[in-house]
Amino acid sequence: IFHFRRPANKGGLLALVLDRKDDPVTPLLSQWTYQAMVHELLGLNNHRVILKGAPNIAADLEEVVLSAAQDDFFFGNRHKNFGELGEAIQKLLKEYQSTTAQHNTSNLSTIEDMQAFMDKFPELRSQSHNVSKHVAIMGELARLVDVCSLMDVSQFEQELACADDHNAHWRELMEKLKSKAIKVPDKFRLGLLYALRYESLGNLHMVQSAMTKGGVPQDMVNLLQVMLRYAGAKSRGPGLYGDANNLMSKMTKSIISSVQGVENVYAQHVPLVMDTIQSLLKGKLSTRTHPVVPGSARNSAASSQSSGGMIPDEILIFMVGGVTYEEGTKIHEFNQAMKARGIQVVLGGSTVHNSTSFLDELKTTAL
Repeated sequence: IFHFRRPANKGGLLALVLDRKDDPVTPLLSQWTYQAMVHELLGLNNHRVILKGAPNIAADLEEVVLSAAQDDFFFGNRHKNFGELGEAIQKLLKEYQSTTAQHNTSNLSTIEDMQAFMDKFPELRSQSHNVSKHVAIMGELARLVDVCSLMDVSQFEQELACADDHNAHWRELMEKLKSKAIKVPDKFRLGLLYALRYESLGNLHMVQSAMTKGGVPQDMVNLLQVMLRYAGAKSRGPGLYGDANNLMSKMTKSIISSVQGVENVYAQHVPLVMDTIQSLLKGKLSTRTHPVVPGSARNSAASSQSSGGMIPDEILIFMVGGVTYEEGTKIHEFNQAMKARGIQVVLGGSTVHNSTSFLDELKTTAL
């Protein structure tokens, strides 16, 4: 079906089907880019964000549309981190103030001025609503980050996802589970992240007990074992924390994550799908962990070493069990970096998860 898109001297398209349970960590992490933060903290469903109930929200902003196809500001900033977003919104606000100053009604001295103002009025009104929308969303995100102590929580999440340091992680987990400043859903996610990394140590009953004492409801605590049945070391594919059979691989992954995270401790984590893409492009993606459909891998990277096939220039990834906006951002950054080489990745999935939807889906596996 894709033959018409394949020039003779190109690697063509490779379709790669992945399973969400191979990387259960990514949907559990706090997010710090605009689109992902909105989805995680406010919910982004059919391009709509519900702000009703948030403090100081005007009636016309209780439900807003956030669509990259209709909103140039959102299109240009959806992958920006929280700090960059604040600067971008400040710039947007200044530009709007400058525009409105030029069209101040006190400056209307002729009929032509009045006609020009009325012609411009719908655009100004639309611009006003757009500015108000993004300022309101940014304000609510900032409030939730503060109220939920998310900077503190997120830093520990990143450490659990990226580094092996059991003693330090155990102490901090116990502190977080006791803390009244940490919300119950965040305590729950921290417990799951710890369990996924350290499930073989045999102390998870102590974690569950500490979660219960910290106020996590029993039905949520019970999901810890459900998570391990769904995506524990015996259920998921390899590579989440490095190669389990290769100590050097695990150490290297941990060290690289730490070094890369120095600049931004909230963005150390790299989703497993990115490691999979790199392995594929190097021709090192194992057919044992990623088997190919017979007769379909003539030009695939999976068979490149054995059959001389070419590296694909387009990769279509479908994630069974859902993708995340963090993965979407990483794919976007990858595509930007690989433009010169003519390699592009297209990402799709059965849904777009935040931590709430992912855990709701996990509950159904316990039934």
